Amino acid sequence: MKNKIVFFSCFILMSLTSFSQSISSSPYSLYGVGSLYDSDFGSIPSIGSSGIALPSNNFINNLNPASLGSMPLNHFMLDVGGKAIATTYQNNSRSEKRNNFQFSHLAFAFPITKRSAFSVALRPYSSASYKISNLKLPIADSNESYYLTAGGTGGLNNFDFSYGYRVTEKLSVGASAALLFGNVVDDRTFSILNSITNVHKKTDYNGLRATLGMQYKIDSTLTIGATFKLPAQIKSSKIQTVETITDDVYNAIETDVASDVDDYYLPSEIGVGISKKFKKVLTTTFDYQKSLWKDTKQSDLYGEFVNQDRFAFGLTYFNEKRNFRKYWDRVQYSAGANFDTGYLEVDGKRVNDASISIGVRLPIENTFSALNISYSYGQKGRIANDLIKENYHKLSINLSLDGIWFVKRKFE
Repeated sequence: MKNKIVFFSCFILMSLTSFSQSISSSPYSLYGVGSLYDSDFGSIPSIGSSGIALPSNNFINNLNPASLGSMPLNHFMLDVGGKAIATTYQNNSRSEKRNNFQFSHLAFAFPITKRSAFSVALRPYSSASYKISNLKLPIADSNESYYLTAGGTGGLNNFDFSYGYRVTEKLSVGASAALLFGNVVDDRTFSILNSITNVHKKTDYNGLRATLGMQYKIDSTLTIGATFKLPAQIKSSKIQTVETITDDVYNAIETDVASDVDDYYLPSEIGVGISKKFKKVLTTTFDYQKSLWKDTKQSDLYGEFVNQDRFAFGLTYFNEKRNFRKYWDRVQYSAGANFDTGYLEVDGKRVNDASISIGVRLPIENTFSALNISYSYGQKGRIANDLIKENYHKLSINLSLDGIWFVKRKFE
């Protein structure tokens, strides 16, 4: 069964790669450094991206570094994933469909002592991949309008190191440091009456961000968790080319000019979570996260940054009393929901995101190794003058592999 599962998971990941050659695409990745990325590990995508209070006892929990304090000794865990997304974009006049494949993450974790563990992960932080044609926008303090055509690619990567320590049998704490780096290439054309301005810009970003976490086990069925992400300043620099065409007369304003640009600021983020188990069969998870974007005192050319609230809820069914010699008795079933108010306000309207999800965790032999498959359906944005509604179907595939280190085999 192990070889069949591994072969099946590799086949799916290869199929997802051929599903499309592009990365995430969304008109909303026009803003800031792109759309923020949800690269959750293990079965977290199937429970609405909740799990701040879940331990890393059989998978790597990327939502809270304190979870590493629960990692079993002598186990080495590896998690790799990808996802395919089919999206329909709608506005007042038309709709368009796109298919995309996204690399999700690559991570590994291992214990240092029986009370502590360490993990390393590489994943996207944001994705900027968009193409907008002839978007009509008003000129401030005027009754006139101009037209925008824009295209962009790139985004930021997140390379983080996490450490968790179990202080007591009930309390675990943890911390992580993330290196954020990458670039965004942006091409925009502004058309006003008989004048056209073309702007080609490449912006490079790099910076550090820290996260603190804790988990407290109230009893064998109830755990609470909390995280705090510190605000961060992401250094920015750009190379820009600007040209204008007025009445068929070409004029080069700038050609590959390097200059400083306003740094990008990430906000303070506070998260709390609860995990409750019922009769060793059903586990519920609930998370709430708040991101204080308004405190960064920054805005985008076409929108304002506002404080963000995220709510996540999950249900997991796994009967610990069933016969573990039967394969299907060891399968885990999950469902969840997520609502995100968004951190952008365009023309006074929030760009929110709501989704529901289901999934299964297929075990590989008698280890913690498993193939996690989840499906999500969601809606982002709304149909309005300057907004687009996205309806998306998402298939996430995460392969979690577990290895045993430094254990001698015993023969009787």
